[in-house]
Amino acid sequence: MTERAAPLPGSIPDRLPENAPQAADFDPRAAGKELLRRIRAGTLATLDRNTGHPFASLVNLGTDADGSPVILTSRLATHTANLEADGRASVLLAETGKGDALTHPRLTVLGSFAPVPREAPDEARLRRRFLAHHPKAQLYAGFGDFAFWRMRVVSAHLNGGFARAADLEAADVLTDIADAQDLIETEESAIDHMNDDHGEALNLYAVKLCGAPAGIWRCTGIDPDGLDLANGPLSARLMFPERVTGAGALRVMLKQLADRARAA
Repeated sequence: MTERAAPLPGSIPDRLPENAPQAADFDPRAAGKELLRRIRAGTLATLDRNTGHPFASLVNLGTDADGSPVILTSRLATHTANLEADGRASVLLAETGKGDALTHPRLTVLGSFAPVPREAPDEARLRRRFLAHHPKAQLYAGFGDFAFWRMRVVSAHLNGGFARAADLEAADVLTDIADAQDLIETEESAIDHMNDDHGEALNLYAVKLCGAPAGIWRCTGIDPDGLDLANGPLSARLMFPERVTGAGALRVMLKQLADRARAA
């Protein structure tokens, strides 16, 4: 008899009905990925370094190219001191809107945070991606006591509303980037090109394909799964119908999506 593997953090295998059918229009993996990329602020829960009690605080969120959550914190913050003692943490990303808050989807991502040294080769990418989502953070991102921390995701739990819960593994919400180095290396120039020369297309993506209100939408991130868009405090996520791993394929995909948006 094989020993049963321990459940992942945050999972509730003894509470959810086994093999319970999901709603036909509910795709937990797609919904979890969309929330992880689109929600820009969330509740960070760390373990208090003095007593072990859960300590919740509000933080701005960004993502690395693969979707790993990224935060920018000061060494003066309590949650930073907690992470320095024990990196285990979770982040709650919640949709907001009218009516009962519990009817809106939310995702809890669990894992361990580790600091990214300023001399690390990927720090510049994390900094650029984070500040694209949070431009006002440029006021303090360069201060000596601030540093980026990236989560190594272990699991996630999605609650999409009534009868729409799902336990997810890291691979369910993260993006495979093993074959996407070309796209990662050209992301910055592609974003600049879209923002400088294709503002109309970005607005069409947001309004026609994402259902967002019209405005001055800008591209803030590109990864194999989709495009991140922002308009002031508003954000949208345009999912690609198929994976994109290189600059050439990205140009083709963006043209196809623009044509689809115009037709809509």
